[in-house]
Amino acid sequence: MGSKPSKSSKPAKPAKVALVADRIAWEERQLIQRAGEFGLSIDWVNDESLCLGHPDAPSLRGYEAVLVRSRSYTRGGLVASLAEAAGARVLNTARAIHACENKAELRILLRAAGVPVPDFRLVLSRKDFEQALTEIELPVVLKPVFGGMGKRVTLIRHSDTAQSVYDYVEDLGHAFEQACLVEPFLAGGSSVRCLVVGHELVGAAEFASGGTDWRNNAALGNDSRALAHDPEVVKIVEAVTAELGPGVYGVDLFRTDDGFLVNEVNHAPGFRAVATTTGADVPSAIGRYVQELLS
Repeated sequence: MGSKPSKSSKPAKPAKVALVADRIAWEERQLIQRAGEFGLSIDWVNDESLCLGHPDAPSLRGYEAVLVRSRSYTRGGLVASLAEAAGARVLNTARAIHACENKAELRILLRAAGVPVPDFRLVLSRKDFEQALTEIELPVVLKPVFGGMGKRVTLIRHSDTAQSVYDYVEDLGHAFEQACLVEPFLAGGSSVRCLVVGHELVGAAEFASGGTDWRNNAALGNDSRALAHDPEVVKIVEAVTAELGPGVYGVDLFRTDDGFLVNEVNHAPGFRAVATTTGADVPSAIGRYVQELLS
């Protein structure tokens, strides 16, 4: 008699990952739709439905990892901190997200680590603002400490309009919104969005302002081109991840005559523009990275 056929082993169940976000955009759809390629099952969990605080985090029960993509500059860090306290494996870490959410804190952290950042002054009052204008030559850029996507970023070219511009800041209702940075306007430069997954630079695209908008920002649909391998960019990205830890980041650089400066680091980066411009398969890089973390 022939031997009995051996029972085939059952395929392993996909690892369940909670993608915590305030909404589903192109990036989140890509991650959810392609999760199966990497042995993952990714569910969208609305960050308004978590009610975290319970030691066992009932809303995250059954998930092996939590991928935080809340775009809010308050929700992301809070979610990450409470999820970590409940024992969840969180990407990015709460420490990294908190650093990314606060432009002033991030620049202090990176500058102390020897990473080049723009000169800046923290402005919490009109007195601060007036002092900053005596220390940094016009034109200057006024931007919120908390915020992204180029919103509420204002170019001030002339001293006779500066006070009127600051009137709008004073009219904002909360100190959270009034906290600003003043920094030099880097005329004629461009910005580079670097997509980092783990420690790896997956793709980089250079954005130049188009039309009448002076801001260089991928979210604004500016002109873009793929950036070839640049050792200086790689060195800066490695220094940023060495300080924040490995994760998924959008590292935004300013190109200047003296080299690149880190403008900000996004903890929940949009990556459609970089993927389209460079051909980089960012969803695959993120899927592989999560898979490796869980293996």
